[in-house]
Amino acid sequence: MAIMLPLAPPAYTPEEMRARVLHQDADVLIVDKPYGLPVHYGTKSTDHLERYLPWLVAEDAPAPRLAHRLDKDTTGCLVLGLNETASTRLGKLFLAGRVGKRYWAVVKGRPAAEAGRIELPLIKRPVPGCSRMMVDHEEGKHALTEWRVIAESVGTEGQALSWLELTPRTGRMHQLRAHCEAMGWPMLGDPIYGRDWRVEGGRDPAPAVPLHLHARWVALPWGPPTEAPLAATAPLPPHMRDTFQRLGFAPEAAG
Repeated sequence: MAIMLPLAPPAYTPEEMRARVLHQDADVLIVDKPYGLPVHYGTKSTDHLERYLPWLVAEDAPAPRLAHRLDKDTTGCLVLGLNETASTRLGKLFLAGRVGKRYWAVVKGRPAAEAGRIELPLIKRPVPGCSRMMVDHEEGKHALTEWRVIAESVGTEGQALSWLELTPRTGRMHQLRAHCEAMGWPMLGDPIYGRDWRVEGGRDPAPAVPLHLHARWVALPWGPPTEAPLAATAPLPPHMRDTFQRLGFAPEAAG
């Protein structure tokens, strides 16, 4: 029987959470998920996003429903439905791959090209301390990621660092993180990928820097076909904003 940890005092006030709303109408809510906050209550979590969602709607309204997920350490655009009809429609859009998504990441190393596609099948495997996705050409599920380099720099210890825009065309667990690791460009601050789990264990319990993966932009084909998609853009989280400033990366360079 799983033992649930007690919830910690709220880390955010209602005003702080409302300030993270990127879009809200009668059907759809898009919020800027903060770093380190799981979307669900789990056995290892003492805080989670769902506890704050009632603050974002009227007192007598149902709580918003998640249309998809972001990893605990991933920040940025998270889409929710505000009623049963909208939630069902959102679920179908995500399942059909009709939702536009762009992520920004800072990775270690330099890709050999300016842009490309990563098409490597992934499967979830248990490792000491956690589970992780691995490339498996026999049993893995199809996974496709498109990427492009926006800028490159060198970190304080001489480590080459690249700013990538990543577009997932499939929705596998940890897909972007696993694909970047497989290409030899693990994400900066990733506590699972980019480390030798056979030697170091499956997860770094205290990473020196936070994960640098941000759901920058999302677009939903919501209105009539002649209308532009419903879109939202999330600002960089503080830790990535600091890294961008230190490395000389300018967000406007992404176009």
